[in-house]
Amino acid sequence: MTQTFDPALDLSIERVIKAPRAAVWEAWTDPRQLEQWWIPEPAKCRVAALDLRPGGAFETEISEGGAPFGPHVNGCFLAVDEESRIVFTTALVAGWRPAENPFITAIITLKDDPSGTIYSAHVMHKNGADRTMHDEAGFTDGWGTAIGQLGRLMADRS
Repeated sequence: MTQTFDPALDLSIERVIKAPRAAVWEAWTDPRQLEQWWIPEPAKCRVAALDLRPGGAFETEISEGGAPFGPHVNGCFLAVDEESRIVFTTALVAGWRPAENPFITAIITLKDDPSGTIYSAHVMHKNGADRTMHDEAGFTDGWGTAIGQLGRLMADRS
């Protein structure tokens, strides 16, 4: 299924990562690797749950400035298509339970490119106010930094 981009509600980012799609997929699906790039440094990430199946939990925690870890993402996977697409939402938590504070649905796609993998994130919001808040909070810088960290992690492996 292809999702239409709505500029009033959605944000997107795309980068080329110089690594094979299988390696990028592994960095997304292996908790130890995901912890290394998912949150922009110097903050730290801890994966609390990564149940890669529809209805499975997706929970990450963040620590900033040496503070104790606290909630970051608490969501649910909607679709997991091997080496090509991950869809998750914070509107639901594990087992399709409604979330207390829904915010986004994200579609991550991986496509082959002559120089590696095209990594695309399409992030949908329930209303324009949430989209604007996410944009003004630094969506492009934050998600861009995380994808850059993923690229560096992949470079370290080649």
